[in-house]
Amino acid sequence: MKKTLKFMKEHKQFTFFGILAVLIILAAVFAPVLTGGVDPLKGSLTEALEAPSKEHIFGTDKMGRDIYARVIYGARASLTSTFGVVILIFLVGSVVGVIAGYFGGKIDAILMRIADMMLAFPGLVLALAVAGIMGASIRNAIIAIVAVNWTKYARLARSLVMKIRDRDYVAAAVVTGSKTPYMLLRYMLPNALPTLIITAATDVGGMMLEIAALSFLGFGAKPPTPEWGYMLNEGRACMQSAPWMMLYPGLAIFLVVVVFNMLGDSIRDILDPRDE
Repeated sequence: MKKTLKFMKEHKQFTFFGILAVLIILAAVFAPVLTGGVDPLKGSLTEALEAPSKEHIFGTDKMGRDIYARVIYGARASLTSTFGVVILIFLVGSVVGVIAGYFGGKIDAILMRIADMMLAFPGLVLALAVAGIMGASIRNAIIAIVAVNWTKYARLARSLVMKIRDRDYVAAAVVTGSKTPYMLLRYMLPNALPTLIITAATDVGGMMLEIAALSFLGFGAKPPTPEWGYMLNEGRACMQSAPWMMLYPGLAIFLVVVVFNMLGDSIRDILDPRDE
């Protein structure tokens, strides 16, 4: 307990934004409690486009659905898809990069040429193309973003592995008969993981924006799913007559992205190997 309190005092920024991130996640988990049981998918045309009031504190959309309930429930779709994207990019990129860096030769050349081909296209444009071919859905949006963004992690992991591949203790382990799986798990991954984790932590906000952008453009969430990017798309047509339709989903995206970006910066300050 004392160590925990000491750590929290030493890293106040991490503690503050960590608490905010936990509260955001808890809000998504306990959405039915926070919304008082209001169904985010159920609307009434007689209550369409009502301004914020006691009954609907964030107002209603053009279908008469409560925007407050949709924003709270939207955290589930946005956070789940964002964390899914970051985890998949981290896993795919790390595995490819470690393999390319450790084995080198033709394997490295083939994997890196594939990465170069992916980097030759603008990221969001390629994601739009992939999502457009596969069809509009959250799952396809995740696949599209992963297909575009894994290259950064692969190149980073490759460079980190290549730095230690020729070290004396690695050569000694090979001479003593250590197998390839042991070498990868014992020496390569542990040396690359801190930097990769820092990168993943700082990417959460960016990935949330990419998912929201795809949903806003019609390549992500399908109606009537409460998802922040799609809610911005719905409110675009009523921006002048009912600005609250865009205000609150946009504010939710802004706040969550800021919190996770600051949390990622705090994690980088703590784990950055250059500080050791």
